[in-house]
Amino acid sequence: MFVRFLAPPWRRGWLVAVWIGFAISPAHAVPSYARQTGQNCIACHVSFPELTPYGRYFKLNGYTIGERQTLPFAMMAQVGYTKTKDNQIDDGTGTGNAVPLSTDDGKVKFTGASLFLAGKATDNVGAFAQWTYDGIAHHSSIDNTDIRIVGRYETPGSKAPDLIYGLTLHNNPTVQDVWNSTPAFGFPFTSSPVANTPSTPSALVDGTLAQQATGIGSYLYWKKSLYGELTFYRDSTGPFTWLRAPDLAYSTRLKGYNPYWRLAYNHEWGSNSIEVGTFGMTGKVYLDPVDTNSPTNKFTDWALDGQYQYITDPHVVTAQATYIHERQWLDASFNAGDSANASDTLKTFRTKGTYYYQRKYGATLAYAQTTGSADPLLYASGTPGTGFAANGLPDSTSWTLELDYLPIQNVRLMAQYIWYTKFNGASTNYDGFGRNASANNTLFLNVWAAF
Repeated sequence: MFVRFLAPPWRRGWLVAVWIGFAISPAHAVPSYARQTGQNCIACHVSFPELTPYGRYFKLNGYTIGERQTLPFAMMAQVGYTKTKDNQIDDGTGTGNAVPLSTDDGKVKFTGASLFLAGKATDNVGAFAQWTYDGIAHHSSIDNTDIRIVGRYETPGSKAPDLIYGLTLHNNPTVQDVWNSTPAFGFPFTSSPVANTPSTPSALVDGTLAQQATGIGSYLYWKKSLYGELTFYRDSTGPFTWLRAPDLAYSTRLKGYNPYWRLAYNHEWGSNSIEVGTFGMTGKVYLDPVDTNSPTNKFTDWALDGQYQYITDPHVVTAQATYIHERQWLDASFNAGDSANASDTLKTFRTKGTYYYQRKYGATLAYAQTTGSADPLLYASGTPGTGFAANGLPDSTSWTLELDYLPIQNVRLMAQYIWYTKFNGASTNYDGFGRNASANNTLFLNVWAAF
């Protein structure tokens, strides 16, 4: 995963810049958060985008710690090489002819670049706004965006606020969260944009609404221990159109305002920190995203997550885990003949562990599993190489091994290998044309630089 690429035209993305620009006075530098705070990158990140305790505190304070900058811009770019174990698939004609699964496989590709407007506008207002160019699809768009207004309460003599409270406007559920156990900034932080990945649908809270919906929410953070948030998501139309791509059709469109909740307990001691929490949402989704008179399906997600970090010099150990359970009421799809069941379930589990030495040499091992109800109408497409198996299951299971080297703080060289034990419902012959899950095993080499 590099980023989500749905977005409004460039001129609308600049509304964020203009809005913040009113509050910025002249200066002489082109900053990033590091310039704003005067800290090194490793103060906020284990390795981008995984946050340290200080990085989480900075984000919850609305990106406002430090000195305001005139041009709070940063840039990021990636170049990658993808090699799939078997890039040849049956063409589905019954003649046994093979065709390439991806024409970009085995090639070095400029995969994308991002421009960030990220910094402090006032002592109470800050933003993280990302605009991304997709080097594979060759278009640009708004990406993850989070604008905050914050306040603080502290008792006399306190060295830090007892309570941080804020409002957030954003365009991807969990992009506003500060723990990397939630989906938007969860592992893998980047992966091949040309690799063959499972067609398994994601839960509503798990990336399905990225740059498809607008979230308006409020949160409280008490004594660096208890976090609570309530956000409502709606479609990105009217004054929120700039948060998605109006020139691209919706893939998922919400009806009305849909609640999201988040509760988390955080504890920090010495070089250690731990978090346990829950999050979830309910949403009504139009059967036809371009027709607001069409009937709706209803989804309810609830999740459990946890994170542990041990950060010292020279050793860093981090671990995250997430479980998401989705209940789907598919009356609209069932009545339209698009689903075999009136209700389904989808379950997702992810976990990973990371070790870094001297913040330069890193290794991560991750496991991901999706399981769900058998629904041959909803899941079985029969497309060679990419479709679901005849059993109509959404099940996929994978392991990921990633090795990282950071010669300097803002450049990461990465080797990532993903192997599948189950893909689109089965381990063997998942597409009905003889392709096995392991055929999609992928080596991805990547250079990721931020400036």
